Amino acid sequence: MIACAFVLLAVVQVGSEAIYGRLPVQIGVRIYQAIDAVAPADYVSDGLAMTALRHGDLDAAEHYAIAMPAGPRRDDLLAQVAQARGEPVLAREYYFAAADVVAMQRAIAEVARYNLRDAEQEQAGFRARLIALGTHPDAVAESYWLSGNYAAMQHRYLEGLSDDEQALVLAPMNMAYILSAANNAYQGNDVRAAQRWFERGVAVDPGGGDAYAGLGLIALRAGDRARAQAYLERARAVDPHAQMIPALAAALR
Repeated sequence: MIACAFVLLAVVQVGSEAIYGRLPVQIGVRIYQAIDAVAPADYVSDGLAMTALRHGDLDAAEHYAIAMPAGPRRDDLLAQVAQARGEPVLAREYYFAAADVVAMQRAIAEVARYNLRDAEQEQAGFRARLIALGTHPDAVAESYWLSGNYAAMQHRYLEGLSDDEQALVLAPMNMAYILSAANNAYQGNDVRAAQRWFERGVAVDPGGGDAYAGLGLIALRAGDRARAQAYLERARAVDPHAQMIPALAAALR
């Protein structure tokens, strides 16, 4: 009995090594198919579905994915099948159900290439799902920030600022979110908020030049060229490659 168990484990090990690339894949497929015929298991269906996907056999991939119990992994596999078939809407529905953050954000970014409003709606719906799950605070913060980006692309800067501030409640030290909030406030003519967020940027990352350059733009808007020039020099000293330096330098000419 023990000997049989060892033999079975050895066969499964050989199949797994073949399925995941260490041995010829067809060996693994045959072993997994044999196991599937007599004792179906989730890991077998998963391995066969992934192998079928890699080889472009979408019908087989779908067959094995459907055989798995309902859950995120099944949804993720079905999303990949739909994506490979050129069905992006269906793929997003499955990625949404799976709460696959990376894949879903990639899919929403594709929507944003053609329709920013639709991307915002997709983002809001996915964010609500993540909040309901209660296990993705960093992903929720990123979702707010991305919504802010989409709003800013449509020149709705103060709405973008509101989204950025929601992101910063969850991730108060994130410099990307801080600078986004500051820039949206500046573009939306909320100079006081812009100054507050650029000052927060200096406090969080004194070695970053963008926040100093932002403060220089605010000083220049107030008519204080000397202070703006000082901020430009400070920005260049700490980070000569900061993205906001050219804007301040051009404004000072």
